[in-house]
Amino acid sequence: MKNFALVGAAGYIAPRHMQAIRDTGNSLLVSSDISDSVGIIDSYFPEAAFFSEFEQFACYVNHLAAKKDGSDIDFVSICSPNYLHHSHMCFALEANADVICEKPLVLHPGQLDTLVSLEEATGRKVNSILQLRLHPSIIQLKDEIAGGSSGQKHEVDLTYITSRGKWYLQSWKGNPQKAGGIATNIGIHFFDMLYFVFGSIQDNVLHYHSDTKAAGYLEFEHARVRWFLSVDKDDLPQERLDTGQRTYRSITCNGREIEFSGGFADLHTRSYEEILRGRGYGIEANRTAVETVSRIRTMKPRGKVGEYHTFLGRVI
Repeated sequence: MKNFALVGAAGYIAPRHMQAIRDTGNSLLVSSDISDSVGIIDSYFPEAAFFSEFEQFACYVNHLAAKKDGSDIDFVSICSPNYLHHSHMCFALEANADVICEKPLVLHPGQLDTLVSLEEATGRKVNSILQLRLHPSIIQLKDEIAGGSSGQKHEVDLTYITSRGKWYLQSWKGNPQKAGGIATNIGIHFFDMLYFVFGSIQDNVLHYHSDTKAAGYLEFEHARVRWFLSVDKDDLPQERLDTGQRTYRSITCNGREIEFSGGFADLHTRSYEEILRGRGYGIEANRTAVETVSRIRTMKPRGKVGEYHTFLGRVI
């Protein structure tokens, strides 16, 4: 049984990590969050210590290590806001713990190099949650692409709309300095999936970007991808609005819909299982996606020119 600490216990994604820790037979000893709205902990680890100040949390982790009775922390799971991931991972490595961090691993590519150096200095390891790489439909698609003609460029359209209320732009998620912008905050795991399936990236074009939506074109070794991301409910297809649904997720490859709306329920647990077996996705697995969204952040949108997503016509 491994001992875990958790940073960011009040966030949306934290319960999936708590469940994964429990379902893999391990123990959460301590967690931290600036918000104390963390009653969900009682559903998983009611005996876990909790601190709303990171300094107290860090002191407690060091206290456990000093006891030398086997109660030190083996893994620190990180679910904090995007801009804090790097510093929290640095803390974990320096506290002699391995890391399991939510995406995006970092906001800036240079931070990856710092983490590599810290891994080498401490002998510990950074692991990331790239759960789409474990989704059965994505694995099947990857196998199909690998078994096809090596010279073929597949035509892909990626659409992801996940409606958010007015709170979104008032939170850290709406602050580009803290979240990295819409492409980073809700798109990075899709960009990683595309790289995972279709190979190295060859071109990166931005057509549109605002606080709530973005669209562009990515060309990979085996695919030409038009993408559209949004948190604006007005971008939903009419049939979704008519039925009161607030999310639309679609990937088509050569006109064929790739069904992956289900199968997400246990992917965090599956990720933990792979990490605990020594088969986690580390720093370098994240580099292409981090570099891709970092470039998007600094690009000037071109508008409706070239290979653009059909949903862009609703926007401009």
